[in-house]
Amino acid sequence: MSEKIAVVLFNLGGPDSREAIRPFLMNFFMDKNIIRLPLIFRFLLAWLISRRRSRKEAGVSYGELGGKSPLLENTQAQASALEDRLNLSGQTFKVFVSMRYWHPMAKETLRAVGDWEADKIILLPLYPQFSTTTTKSSLGVWAREIRKSGFKKPTSMICCYPDNEGFIRASAENIRAQYDRAVKDGHAAPRLLLSAHGLPESVITDGDPYQWQCEYTAAAIIQKLGIEDLDWIVCYQSRVGPMKWIGPSTEDEIRRAATEGKAVVIYPHAFTQEHVETLVELDIEYKHLAQEIGIPGYYRAQTAGTHPDFIEGLAGMVRDHLEQGGISAEKTKRLCPGQFKRCCQEDGRMDF
Repeated sequence: MSEKIAVVLFNLGGPDSREAIRPFLMNFFMDKNIIRLPLIFRFLLAWLISRRRSRKEAGVSYGELGGKSPLLENTQAQASALEDRLNLSGQTFKVFVSMRYWHPMAKETLRAVGDWEADKIILLPLYPQFSTTTTKSSLGVWAREIRKSGFKKPTSMICCYPDNEGFIRASAENIRAQYDRAVKDGHAAPRLLLSAHGLPESVITDGDPYQWQCEYTAAAIIQKLGIEDLDWIVCYQSRVGPMKWIGPSTEDEIRRAATEGKAVVIYPHAFTQEHVETLVELDIEYKHLAQEIGIPGYYRAQTAGTHPDFIEGLAGMVRDHLEQGGISAEKTKRLCPGQFKRCCQEDGRMDF
């Protein structure tokens, strides 16, 4: 009988009903990787923010999506496509989903992996770029549940893949479709905004490699596009709170494009499926802003989703990773330059 290999996809999660919005936000802001305060202060702040924001999110952001996030369904579609692709090899794979802030969370997913009697586990975040606020946070919860359950099987993780060939090809194809559409509409040289989720500057200065990896992805996409004299910039969206965040902000870049009379093509290159930050923030809020301030053209390229190239890219990483242990970036133990001290463990050990 062939070895049974569980692939666990890490993702953020999202509320599955209006009633889940507040507890989802509470879980999010209670994460010590998101709000780096002592527990009592983090609890008070999380309680306050979730109470205030849940009203707005229910009526505005998630209200536009019928009161729930589509993230789980979109992630499950990716899991299904990846499982189908992996099982073409003749080996036995099953792909599971583990969400960080809403169900199915690590405890539930680990139980399902155990019930399936997996022989080996590969953890695969659906975040191409590593950050302590996403991948490391998910790994920390998974490790905690492993210790509590006592369930131990050989486990390894692909921590990041910012220039994975399949992801870059899918991204370039989706961008090119919108870029060509903009040109066909009469915009000779639209500006490409590669928009990633922002982080507070303090997270980056503390050694998180996320911004460096976002720029690494952007450079790979631009090279793949091969558009001569392309006008492009990396920018950051979804700011929360009064802290100084990395920039430039996507909103500021939309405003700058308006003053320069430039059409824009936006691609969320740090997201791999559609959810509230793309379907509402980009498709509704920023689009409305662009129309309001006179952007001559606003185009948004779709995320990689279940694009065949992206799914094959994920499958290829899993196959290549089968004989590896510990934590590693795609094809290398460590991708990030040495100054990023909060990169994944340099020795590649799993902290279980």
